[in-house]
Amino acid sequence: MTRLGVLGGTFDPVHHGHLVVAVDVRAALDLDEVLLVPAGDPWQKRGRVVASAEDRARMTECAVASIDGLSVSRVEVDRPTASVTADTLEALAGPDRELFVVLGADAAANMPTWRRLEDTRHLATVVVVERDGEHADPPGPGWSWTHVRVPRLEISSSDIRDRIAAGRPVDGLVPPATLTYLRQHDLYTSR
Repeated sequence: MTRLGVLGGTFDPVHHGHLVVAVDVRAALDLDEVLLVPAGDPWQKRGRVVASAEDRARMTECAVASIDGLSVSRVEVDRPTASVTADTLEALAGPDRELFVVLGADAAANMPTWRRLEDTRHLATVVVVERDGEHADPPGPGWSWTHVRVPRLEISSSDIRDRIAAGRPVDGLVPPATLTYLRQHDLYTSR
């Protein structure tokens, strides 16, 4: 049985905070692999996503290329409809896979707003990433739920976008290969 973590996000852009979460959860839960899943059409963030789904997927691929146990799934980028967690988990499920969907405490607290929430309950164990006292409880009974503590890194995609637009450096905030990609494609320079 393959133990597979699923870390979704807009990754607009992906940064070291995302990678720390992925590697810490993988180690804490003894997962075989963690898939980073860039949202194709993140319906709850419509109008706030800057880079295209394709650019976000490629930046994420650059970020994980040299990290053992991390890879990227294009399941949501290649889907022609909105990104819904239940659809993604169904697409990644298999008789030889045990799925663990990785969420920040803020995203876990927001679960009651999810489309197809009840369908999600039996598809994966929910892994809530907690930083500095953050906490979230299951949205109801019957959920497989666990918590993993990770360090708080004060890095955000919105701050990175703002820094790039202002001509300020982001070296050290994003992986070098991702930084090369976003510079080559002139991402986030004008807003």
